Order: sequence, then structure tokens, then C-alpha cells
Amino acid sequence: MDGKKCSVWMFLPLVFTLFTSAGLWIKILNLGSCALMSRRKPGSKRPPYISIAGDAPPASCVFSQVMNMAAFLALVVAVLRFIQLKPKVLNPWLNVSGLVALCLASFGMTLLGNFQLSNDEEIHNVGTSLTFGFGTLACWIQSALTLKINLKNEGRKVGIPRVALSASITLCVVLYFILMAQGIHMHAARIQWGLVMCFLCYFGTFAVEFRHYRFEIVCSEYQENFLSFSESLSEASEYQTDQV
Repeated sequence: MDGKKCSVWMFLPLVFTLFTSAGLWIKILNLGSCALMSRRKPGSKRPPYISIAGDAPPASCVFSQVMNMAAFLALVVAVLRFIQLKPKVLNPWLNVSGLVALCLASFGMTLLGNFQLSNDEEIHNVGTSLTFGFGTLACWIQSALTLKINLKNEGRKVGIPRVALSASITLCVVLYFILMAQGIHMHAARIQWGLVMCFLCYFGTFAVEFRHYRFEIVCSEYQENFLSFSESLSEASEYQTDQV
């Protein structure tokens, strides 16, 4: 592949990061802040948690749509990342674990986006736990894979920022739950927003490696001697690697 050219797939994680950030900050925070101001009692303050800011219409409608789109794009990135690393890893369990963790985190996004806090708090909290818990685990797994596999000799260049982001995410998660337990909600809300932005920045870093790869979907007529799905996927991954 010509070094001056980049694969169009590099824009997928960038689109995920930019559009999700824009949806949360421009729509959710603005609409949700107006709702919070109009509903609160004089002298009281409701902390601007993402879940609270996106709890009532019209912010809740935008929040659900943003989280559904984010979950879909995160799932696509997870699958492409798995296929990208499949021919390179010697022990596939780590790559599979990364895929499963990202899939569960994506499923958690749909739960917290579609079950508002005031309507079904239990399911909403389950979605939050899945997103933050498995999302943090996935970040550490992908950081380890980045340093171990060293795609295009860019492992350290990409891996070190990912380790730093993973550490920041872990620290934010710990601080968030500590502040929540102590009832310091305003600072906990700020930590939550910072945590989400770190997650989005982490996903954006996949553009560095996706720019070297081209992913294709091959459709062929069914034959009796047709290869199994796993064998076809393996051959397709090797073909993509050879075409880089």
C-alpha cells in the first residue's frame, strides 16, 4: 500500500468519536441543562450526570438515538479490530476476550440509552455497569494487544497513549464510584463526563491502525465443498493482510 494513501476505514473510529461527542455535548448537555433548570426547586441543584441530563424529552430522545448509533459503531469497530488482529495473534484467547468485552460494552450502551433513569433505574444501572466495566477491561486488553503485536512497527507509538488512556479511564471509574458513595455528586458528574470523553478518545486511536487495512465482504454462490465460516474468515483476513 502506498504510504501516502490511507484506507477509508480509518474514518470509522473518527466518525464514532466525533459524532458521539457532538451528540452528547451539543444536544444532551444543552437540552438537558434547560430541563434541569426548569424542573429544579429554588435553591436546589441537580448534578448534570449524563443520565439525568438525558432523562426527560427532548433530551432523552436524542440520548437514545446517540447511544444506539454509538453502540452500533462500537460493535463494528470491535469486529473489524478482531479480524485485523486474528492472523497476527498466536494465542487467540486475548483477541477473543477483547471482542467479547467490547460487544458487552456495546450492549450496555443500548441499555443505558433506551431505559432512562427515571423509568427503569435497575436496567439503566446494569447498562452503566456493562459499559464502564467491560469497556475498561476492553481498553486494557486492546492496549496489551497493541504493544504485543506491534502492527506496522507502530506498537509503542499507539500503545503508550492507549495505556495512558486506559489508566485515566480506570482512575475515573474508581473516583466516580468513590464520589458517588460519599454523596459528592457535582464532582462525580464531572468525573463521569471526563470518563466518557476518555473512552471516545480511546476509540479514535483505532484510526491509526485502520489506515493500513482494507476490509472487504466477499459474497459467493453456495457450493457443496464450500469452506466453513471460520476457514473463510481466516483466509479473508490473510488476504486483507497481504493486500496492505
